[in-house]
Amino acid sequence: MLPERTDMGGYTLIENASLANRNTLRVAARAKLLAEMRDASKLPELLGFPAIGNDRLLVLGEGSNVLFTGDFDGTVLAMETRGVQVESDGDSARIAVAAGERWDDFVRWTLGQGYAGLENLILIPGTVGAAPIQNIGAYGCEVAEFIESVEAWDIRERGVVTLDHATCAFGYRDSLFKHEPGRYIVTAVRFVLPRSRPLRTDYAGINEQLARMGVDKPAPFHVAEAVVHLRTSKLPDPMVIGNAGSFFKNPIIDAAPADALKREHPGLAVWPQPDGRCKVSAAWMIEAAGFKGVREGDAGISNRHALVLVNHGKASGPELWALAQQVIAGVAAKFAVRLEPEPVVIGAG
Repeated sequence: MLPERTDMGGYTLIENASLANRNTLRVAARAKLLAEMRDASKLPELLGFPAIGNDRLLVLGEGSNVLFTGDFDGTVLAMETRGVQVESDGDSARIAVAAGERWDDFVRWTLGQGYAGLENLILIPGTVGAAPIQNIGAYGCEVAEFIESVEAWDIRERGVVTLDHATCAFGYRDSLFKHEPGRYIVTAVRFVLPRSRPLRTDYAGINEQLARMGVDKPAPFHVAEAVVHLRTSKLPDPMVIGNAGSFFKNPIIDAAPADALKREHPGLAVWPQPDGRCKVSAAWMIEAAGFKGVREGDAGISNRHALVLVNHGKASGPELWALAQQVIAGVAAKFAVRLEPEPVVIGAG
C-alpha cells in the first residue's frame, strides 16, 4: 500500500484525495488515488503499476468540464505538465503546448506574441489538453480550426501517438477522444496560428461591444477584450459561485423540425449548419421553459445565463444532476428537443 502522499519524481501519488478543489462546480468528492503528473515521459511508469494500470482511470485538467455525482473509485490523473515550443516562419507559427498549461494563459500569451485566431476563445476555463477533447468553442469559433495535431499516450497500444487533424474527427463539442473514452491521454497539442486573419466579430454582440469600446478598426486583442466584457457580463465567475460554464449543448436537429420550432417560437435563435441541419439555442428554450434562475436548495440555474448550472454553496453532485435532469425533461416536454450536458457526468447511471 502506498503512503498517503508519495513523490515519485515526475509525479506525486495521493491516496484518498479530495477533489472538491479540483472541479469548478465545487462538488465534494474523493478519488481512491490521485496522480499529479508533472513529466509526461513518466506515464508508462505510472501506468505500469498493476494497482493503477488495472484500475479505472480519469484524466482531469482543471475540472471545468465535469460533474461528480459520487466518489471516484479509481485513479484520477491530473496533467500538470508545462511548456510551450514555437516554430515560426514569420507569417505563422507551429506551437506545441503541454497538456497541463492553462488554456486562458495560453490564449493571452498568443495575443501578446502577435498571433491571431484564438481571441474569441479567451477566458474559457480548463487546460490545453482538454481543449481538443471537447473541441471547445465560443463566439463563432472552435479550437479545432487551429489544431494541427494532438500528441497522446495510447493506453491500448502502450505508446505515444501523434493524431493529425483529420484523425481527431472534430465535430461540434465532439472529437475522436469522446468516441474512444479511456484510450488516449493527451500530452501535448500542436497549433498553427497566423499573424493575420479575418476577425470574427459578427457573433453574439461582439460588434456592438467593439462599438461601445470606440474601436472601429479592431485587432485580435480588441476582439479578445470585447469577448471578456461579454463573458463576464453574462457568465458567473467560478471563483465566486461554483459552475462549469455552459452545462447544456445547443442541440443540432434536422432542418424541418427547426423550421417548425422557429415558426412557432419566432424568438428562438436558429443557426444553419454545413450539413443541412440546424443548431438551436438551448439557453432560449431553457428560459422559455421557466428554468432560468430556478433554485432548489443550493442547486440552481444561473439568473444571468440559462445554460449555466450553479452551486450556490453545498449542493451535492446528485442534487445538481437531479436539477439538470429536470431541465432536460422540461425542455423536451415543451419543445420536443432533448438537451445533452456538455460536461462529463461521473457516476451517473
